[in-house]
Amino acid sequence: MKAPMYIRAFRPAEQAGVEAGLRSSNAFTLRRSQILLASHRGQRPAEIARNLGCATQTVRNALHAFEQSSLACLKPQPSRPKTIHAQFDQQKCEALRALLHQSPRTYNKGTSVWTLALAAQVCQELGLTAHQVSIETIRQALKRLGIGWRRAKHWITSPDPDYARKKKRRDALIALAQRMGWAVGYLDEVWWSRVAQPNLHAWSEVKRPCLVELQVSKDDPDPKALCCYGILDAPSGQIQLRFVDGRPVSQVTTDFLEWICQQSAAQGQRTLVLIWDNASWHVSKHVKTWLRQHNQAALQAQHEGKQAVQLIPCWLPSKSPWLNRIEPRWVHGKRAIVEPARLLTAQEVIQRVCAYFGCEQVASLTQQAA
Repeated sequence: MKAPMYIRAFRPAEQAGVEAGLRSSNAFTLRRSQILLASHRGQRPAEIARNLGCATQTVRNALHAFEQSSLACLKPQPSRPKTIHAQFDQQKCEALRALLHQSPRTYNKGTSVWTLALAAQVCQELGLTAHQVSIETIRQALKRLGIGWRRAKHWITSPDPDYARKKKRRDALIALAQRMGWAVGYLDEVWWSRVAQPNLHAWSEVKRPCLVELQVSKDDPDPKALCCYGILDAPSGQIQLRFVDGRPVSQVTTDFLEWICQQSAAQGQRTLVLIWDNASWHVSKHVKTWLRQHNQAALQAQHEGKQAVQLIPCWLPSKSPWLNRIEPRWVHGKRAIVEPARLLTAQEVIQRVCAYFGCEQVASLTQQAA
């Protein structure tokens, strides 16, 4: 059996300080003073705890604290730990910076936009942190790096004054398509000039090198420019591509739409909600006339029991926040495929596009109509 625990004898200054603590307005100081005086009178910790209505360990903690720090034990101590270890040291902060310069899809995530929670999750998966930290920890690490964090949708705005109305119509069409079982596709295109040089960006103060302008020889059979049309099927995530010489124009757009209708009809679809930007070759009179005539013919064919697909277009401004969340990544793909050192052939460009977007079968190169 352990011997009873008692406090040591008070010094004159300690006696005065403990008695003054009985008149303190602070509950912590008052309770500690009562414990110390009761122990000085010869009461055991269990008896003191019973009289004051507290735990026996609370009494023992007060007695130990008095032995270690004398009257300083009468003041409440901060609960903050004496030693703080940052989750992100300088090396891990630089690793976090490099992580956020990559796409989340590199780490098999279903989005192209980083969030603080997603960054914390990937940091744990990569072993940068032992457990998943809070979003505030990630924010503080970025603050030490001098990086401000804001979601893209908070500052990217559209120049179109009717963007809110068009976005509302887009959301209504997608919801209607989900209820009716219609297909939803996101259409966009990009073109490469085999002569133009890509923009170079570097994360250093070293002056970037100047690229020599490439030239096409007169006997080169490939076109100077190459256009790629693509559509992303929202439910399946499948991308379908078509290539054409030159830049996108209205006639090529209608040819691509006709091909998309044939592909959708082969899959048993009757209606396709098409979401795309308001480029000039999308909203031209030629394209709108073709859409009206095509839907009239498709509706008549469906009444006759034939397989046909109606198109419901939804145009949004080209500089829209929704483009940041939709694949394929046309702008990034354009930069990733161009090679500054040499002039790529058209077939090499096609192969790189297919590899970048993960497409195995792509339609052969066709000549653009004059």
